[in-house]
Amino acid sequence: MRFEVRALSADNLIETHSVEASDAGEVGRLLEQKRLQPLSITAVRGSASQSAAFPGRSNKSFSLLLFSAELLALLEAGLSLVEAFEALLEKESSPTARSVLERLMRDLREGLRFSAALARQTDVFPPLYVGIVRAAEGTSDLPRALSRYIDYQTRLETVRNRVVSAAIYPIILLVVGCGVTLFLMGYVVPRFAGVYQGSGRSLPWLSQLLLDWGQFVGQHTDTVFTTVLLLALAAAYWLRRFIGSGRWIVFLTRLPGIGERVRIIELSRLYLTTGMLLEGGIPILAALDIVGHTVSPNTRAGLLAARGIISDGGTLSQGFESSGLATPIALRMLRVGERSGQLGAMLTRSALFYEGESSRWIERFTKVFEPVLMTAIGLLVGLIVILLYMPIFDLAGTLQ
Repeated sequence: MRFEVRALSADNLIETHSVEASDAGEVGRLLEQKRLQPLSITAVRGSASQSAAFPGRSNKSFSLLLFSAELLALLEAGLSLVEAFEALLEKESSPTARSVLERLMRDLREGLRFSAALARQTDVFPPLYVGIVRAAEGTSDLPRALSRYIDYQTRLETVRNRVVSAAIYPIILLVVGCGVTLFLMGYVVPRFAGVYQGSGRSLPWLSQLLLDWGQFVGQHTDTVFTTVLLLALAAAYWLRRFIGSGRWIVFLTRLPGIGERVRIIELSRLYLTTGMLLEGGIPILAALDIVGHTVSPNTRAGLLAARGIISDGGTLSQGFESSGLATPIALRMLRVGERSGQLGAMLTRSALFYEGESSRWIERFTKVFEPVLMTAIGLLVGLIVILLYMPIFDLAGTLQ
C-alpha cells in the first residue's frame, strides 16, 4: 500500500514523501531509519484510508488521556519509562491496550526513543502527542509535557461536554416531536380520512389537504413506510459522513446568529493547541503543521496562509491577522507575547478567555432555544390536531 507522508527533518523542515509499505507502523520504521519524524501518514488507496494524524480518530478502545494520566503518576513516583510500562501492562486487561503497550515496550528495549516508538503507532498516538513528547525529550522533562497534555485534553473535553450537554435536550425534543408528528400523519390522519370520506361535506382547504394525504397513506402504506425508512437511513449515513469530514463546522460558521460564536469556539481551540505546542518547545512552523490536523478545512486554509507569511519572515500575529485567525483581543495578546517572549502563554490565555465567553454564550443560547423549539413543536402538533377536528366542530355547529 502506498502512503503519503509529511515528516519533520533534522533541520526542522517539513518534507513530503510517498512511501510503499504494508502498514503505517512500517512507514514509521522507514522514516526513523532516515532520521525523519512523521507529522502525518495517510494511506492513498482503499476506502478505509484516513489520515492517521486526524485528531480524535485514534483507537477508541485505547484512552490516550487515561494512558497519559497513569503514566504521569508512575513517572512522578520515580519509576523509569520501561518500569512504568511494565506496571501498566500488569494491570491492563484490554487486549487492544495490552497490544499497544507491548509494542511500546518492545521498541524501547530495541533502543528507540519514546517519541519514535509512539510515532510507529500513528493509529493510536496523533502527531500532536508525538510532537510534545519529542520536544520534552530535548529538555528531559517528560512529566511536565504529559501534565501539559492532560490539562489541554481536559479543557477540550470540558468544552465538548458543555456543547453536548446543551444539545441533548433539544435533540430529545426534536426526536419526540418528529415521532409524534409521524404518528399523527401516518396513523391518526388516515383513519380520520376514512371517517370523513363519505360525509359529502365541504371542508376547509387545509383540512382537505391533510385528509387527502391521509387517504394517500392509507392506500399506499407499505410504499410510504419503505420510502420514509430509506430516507431516514440515507439521512443518517449522510449526517455521519458530514460530521466525520469536519464540514459541519464550516456549515455552522455560516449560520446567522451562531456562526461567529462557533468560529470563536474553534479559534479558542486553535489558540490552546498552538500555545501548548509552543510552551513545549516546538518551533512555530512545526507547531502550525501539527495544529493543521486538528481544525476545520476553512481554518486549515487560513493556517497555511499564516505559515507562508511566517516562513517569509513575518510574525505569528501578522500571519494570524492577515489570514483572519486573530480576534482583536487575541491579536493584542499575541503582540504582547512576542515582545515578552511568552507567546505560548499568551495564546493559552487567549484560549481561556474565549473558553469562558463561549461557555456563557452556550448557557444563554440554551435557555432561549429550548423554549422556542418546544413552542414550535407544540404549534405544529396543535395545528395538525385542530385541522383534524375542524370538520367535527363544523358538523356540531350545524346540528345545533
